[in-house]
Amino acid sequence: MGDHYYSNKPTSESNRKDWSFTLRGKTIRFYSDSGVFSKNEVDFGSRLLIESFTKPQVTGGMLDMGCGYGPIGLSLAASYPETKVTMVDVNERAIELSKKNADRNQINNVEIYQSDLFENVKETNYSCILTNPPIRAGKDVVHAIFEKAYDHLMPGGELWIVIQKKQGAPSAMDKLESIFDEVEMVERKKGYYIIRSKRC
Repeated sequence: MGDHYYSNKPTSESNRKDWSFTLRGKTIRFYSDSGVFSKNEVDFGSRLLIESFTKPQVTGGMLDMGCGYGPIGLSLAASYPETKVTMVDVNERAIELSKKNADRNQINNVEIYQSDLFENVKETNYSCILTNPPIRAGKDVVHAIFEKAYDHLMPGGELWIVIQKKQGAPSAMDKLESIFDEVEMVERKKGYYIIRSKRC
């Protein structure tokens, strides 16, 4: 298999980068590297998801599924310091970077560990799960995230995703509507959809 950002152990030569990005009004310094998703800047889809997000009415921890080097999870942890944010990814290099980025920005309300989707995720009562799903990994993987997210949310909890129209946003909404009690497109910009799905 080729070296993708959803690889367990990226084989591409390390080429670490160091830059800053402002998310939700807070500037965060990031390390990124080869073998992780969107290594040169926070991608537009993740930025739209971060800026569109509003906390559910229920109280509980958050989960960033497929965290990469950490822009979604770390920006939300910085915005909601009273909330525990769990960040997981299958990619060992991404997990190492997320941990370093949490440390360098003194973001302490995070738990970061490796997991192939929900394999190592034991908690089942998150108030929300956010993901920029790995479209290139295939529809089966993306749909598995949707299905297992439902099982890891508390009643009233929400799954927030970003997906491009050309990458199957309409069919993703159909799949989500077959799983969740409420599904809503909360934002659409430049072909990207932000979809919120609620477990009642």
